[in-house]
Amino acid sequence: MYRNLKPADPSLPGLEDLRSSLGLPAGSTPRKSEGDYARVIVEFLRRAQEERGIPASIKRLLFIGDTLLLDGTAFANVCLAARWPGLAFIGSETSMPPSAEVIPNQTGQWLYQANRWAALYDFREYATTRGFPVDESTAVIVDIDKTALGARGRNGHVIDGARVQAVQKTVAALLGTTFNLDTFRSDYDLLNQPEFHLFTTDNQDYLAYICLILGSGLYQQKTLVSDIRAQRLASFVEFLEKVETHIHDLPPELAAIHGDIYANVRRGDPTPFKSFRRNEYLTTIRCFGQLEDNTPLEVLLAQEILVTQEVRAVVLGWQKQGALLFGLSDKPDEAATPPPELATQGYLPIHQAITHSAGE
Repeated sequence: MYRNLKPADPSLPGLEDLRSSLGLPAGSTPRKSEGDYARVIVEFLRRAQEERGIPASIKRLLFIGDTLLLDGTAFANVCLAARWPGLAFIGSETSMPPSAEVIPNQTGQWLYQANRWAALYDFREYATTRGFPVDESTAVIVDIDKTALGARGRNGHVIDGARVQAVQKTVAALLGTTFNLDTFRSDYDLLNQPEFHLFTTDNQDYLAYICLILGSGLYQQKTLVSDIRAQRLASFVEFLEKVETHIHDLPPELAAIHGDIYANVRRGDPTPFKSFRRNEYLTTIRCFGQLEDNTPLEVLLAQEILVTQEVRAVVLGWQKQGALLFGLSDKPDEAATPPPELATQGYLPIHQAITHSAGE
C-alpha cells in the first residue's frame, strides 16, 4: 500500500471505505507519522487477517524500516492505536564499524537500530530471546522504499537518482529551450538540503515545482533563499500564493501547470505535481532488473534498484511461521504504479517488478 492508503489487494477496503467508520475528516489523507494513519493501518491489518481466513486476532507487531524518525514514529503509533506489543528494526548501512542499539520508545515498545542490514539476522534472534513469538497472531510491516527495495546506505542512491532524473525530465520538458541544466542542479541541490525541509516539507512535488518556477525566471534563487531565511516566506503555500499573483507573467503552458498544482494543493492533495510523479514511475521502473545476471555486484548496486536479501530472507521465514506480511510505503501511488495505458502494455507496480537481490 502506498501514500493514498488504497491497498494493492482489491479485496481489502481503501481509505475512503473506512473514513466514516474511523471518524476521519473528508478530503484529507493522513501521512505516515500521524496518529490517524496508524489507525487506518491497524484496520487494514485486521481486515487482512480476516481475509486470509485466520481465526486468531493479531496480538503483536514486528516492523522493519530504515528511518528512526518516520518509521519509528509510524511503528509506535500503530502499536499505540492497536495496543499491541511490538519490536522494530531500523537499518541503514554506514562506513562505521558494525553496531546495534536497542532503544525503548515512549510507548514502551522496543527499537533495534543497526548500521548493517545483516544485523536483521541478529534482530530475529533478539526477538526470540525476548520471548516474542512469530506466528499467525503476529503482523509484520515491511517498509518498501529503501528497506525491502534499495536498502538505505547500500542501494538507496539509485532510488534517489531516479527521482532526480524525473524532476529534471519534467522541468526540462516544460521549460523547453530555456532550460539550463546547471541552473536546475544548483536550485535542486540547494533546496533539497535539510535547511529548507521546513519550507518544502521535504515534499519532492513542491521541490520540483519550485525548480520549475526558478527556471522560468519568475523568481530568483538568491531572492527565494533570502526570503526563506528571513522568514518573509514561511511555507510553500505562501510561495504558491505569491506565484498566483504573478500568473499572467508566466507562459501559457507554465500557467496551466501552475493552475493544476495550485488547485491540487488547495484540495489537500500531498502529490500535486502529477506529471512529475508519472515521470518518476517511468525512471524508477527502468531501474528494475535491466542488467544481466552475471553483472558484477558493484555495477548492480550502482545502476539497479535491488531487493534487500536480508529483509527478503527474514520476512519469508516469518511468513512460513504464519505471520501476516504487509508492505507499506509513503511513496505516491502515481510514482509506484503504472497508469492504465501502461498497465495494458505490461508495466508493473514496483512491488511486483522483478529485479536482482543483494545482501548477506
